[in-house]
Amino acid sequence: MATPHFSSALSAPAGSAAYPMAKPGYGKRSTPGQQARTRDDFSLLPTRERYVAGFVDHLPDGAAMSVKQLAKQLPLYGQQAISTALKALSVAGHLRRVRCAVGAGDETRWVFRTFWSRTARDNEWWTTYLATETASRSAGSPPPAPAPVAVPQQRTAPEPTPDPAPAPEEPAPTPTARTAPPAAPPAAFSPAYLALAELGRKDIRLALSADDCAALEPHAAEWLARGVTTDYLIAALTAGLPAQVDCPPRFVRRRLTDKIPPQLPTAPSPSPSDGTPAPRLLMECTDCGRPGPPEALPDGLCRPCLAAHSAGGPPSPDPTEIAAVKAHMANIRDLLKAP
Repeated sequence: MATPHFSSALSAPAGSAAYPMAKPGYGKRSTPGQQARTRDDFSLLPTRERYVAGFVDHLPDGAAMSVKQLAKQLPLYGQQAISTALKALSVAGHLRRVRCAVGAGDETRWVFRTFWSRTARDNEWWTTYLATETASRSAGSPPPAPAPVAVPQQRTAPEPTPDPAPAPEEPAPTPTARTAPPAAPPAAFSPAYLALAELGRKDIRLALSADDCAALEPHAAEWLARGVTTDYLIAALTAGLPAQVDCPPRFVRRRLTDKIPPQLPTAPSPSPSDGTPAPRLLMECTDCGRPGPPEALPDGLCRPCLAAHSAGGPPSPDPTEIAAVKAHMANIRDLLKAP
């Protein structure tokens, strides 16, 4: 019999320090905009679901989220109980399981991720979030956080300032005092400017001056406005360089213009009826693993599993939904084969 746990925000057990991590690109992914962790988290859930939710919430991003691994770390419950608890957490709005197509052509593979939210979300929020999540992000590294990118680069940003003596002189009449304000720009450098300044450190062939970075900053900012990260921008500009780059500013400007990514929608749009291929992202039913578009799996469950969850019985196959899923995946295969 399981021992009751009165704290809704349980910490990970002592043995979880060595909890196995999934392969890069797989495993747990935390969603943005979650509320701060408190002892009242998951207080409305039953004891078992509250215990599992508290454990998952304390796991780091990238942790393995398979039922087998969770059951090894939670000895109070077996694999079937853990699977049922995850299904309940999906219905409660705390998690969604997603598979993403990564790569192109013969190198395409599926990446499986479990998106987690400490704050319960409704179906509309999950559908919007998953629709805007870029499935083309590299599976070799987790989504980069903006802070680690800006902090180390800001320390090196003062290099462009030409003042040899940043003395904090206050006299107003002297002309040198008017040149003191340039000491403030490091805090105002945009992510686009910092990404351009980082190019020379990634590859000396693309070393840019301070004036070059300032001139190219609007072009790089347009990339970031289309939803890409600074890591993506740097990788796109430094990939496949020729043996010699005669004019780095002109070369970078050309790449910023020619390789700019497409503008992605910021909200889910209705599925077109003109045969346009489906997006390269599928949600998985938390119970049976059946794939489908996010809007077709309310509460993270396919229709048969959702009906069974409501009625308390086993799910029955739905031929119509199976045919729809097969057609959806056929569209994805056509999209992956397209040049």
